[in-house]
Amino acid sequence: MSKLALACCKVYISESRNKAALESIEQAAKLFPEAPIINKFTNEVYNRVGYTLVSKLPSKPSIKPCSLRSAVLNMVKAAFSAIDLDSHCGSHPRLGVVDHTCLYPLAFASLHDAAAIAKSLAADVGCGLQVPTFLYGAAHEEGRKLATIRRELGYFKPNSDGLWAGGMKSDALPLKPDEGPAEASKAKGIVVIGATEWVDNYNIPIFSTNIAAVRNIAKQVSERGGGLPSVQAMALAHDEGVIEVACNLQQPSKVGAKMVQQEVERLAESEGLAVGKGYFTSPSQEAMIERSRHILHYLTKLGDLLNFVA
Repeated sequence: MSKLALACCKVYISESRNKAALESIEQAAKLFPEAPIINKFTNEVYNRVGYTLVSKLPSKPSIKPCSLRSAVLNMVKAAFSAIDLDSHCGSHPRLGVVDHTCLYPLAFASLHDAAAIAKSLAADVGCGLQVPTFLYGAAHEEGRKLATIRRELGYFKPNSDGLWAGGMKSDALPLKPDEGPAEASKAKGIVVIGATEWVDNYNIPIFSTNIAAVRNIAKQVSERGGGLPSVQAMALAHDEGVIEVACNLQQPSKVGAKMVQQEVERLAESEGLAVGKGYFTSPSQEAMIERSRHILHYLTKLGDLLNFVA
């Protein structure tokens, strides 16, 4: 029996309140059943939705188009048709309608496999759809980091009382895209596509309205601020009286959610702030592999049955 190689893709869309737009995006993905959406996380305050898709990779070279790339590209097209970034407002930063897309290898797939899909998808979006597209991680020839792109393009600077409102401030980009035009439209913004090893996304609520204090906690818990290695963190206004420390755990097997939770609690205690239990925005890598096995097995059996009936 051949070893199962899986590719996973997380697609973050700058919209969660427009149900018709989300429905059109999800319907676009369903045209490629071999790459199903196996997780959806929405946050109306952030005005952001994250989709997780997965597909098998061929055991040998194939001329057949990659189902995962095709499904994601179709979602991107639907998102651009249904969403206008210039009218967007939310407490989560973003640089585009399709703000961030990342490919991950699962099971017996390699990072090279994920990077190949990312680069092919970037060419489709940048050159095919004429939207500036930036690569990072293993998909970029120099291994550029996602945070580097975001920092240079102003991702971490809110433009309206802590909110990210409207489109990008300028069509001209201070950074040259890897694919596509050098100017971005205010309606679509840019797209960032990368390939990395698995990243856990973990958000911790702090019961406070003091954004400066929580930003200081986020900075101290992050590697960039001298905190925990392989952790990225930022403070985001969430519900009334709640600000979240949103974390990317880039090496969760070494520095996981429990360690980050404890460190945020320690830092918050020194500020006299109460902390709630954090939560993941998508399943763990192990859970994702197990869920993928079950869903893909079901789809294979369903396909066999339909072929038999036909």
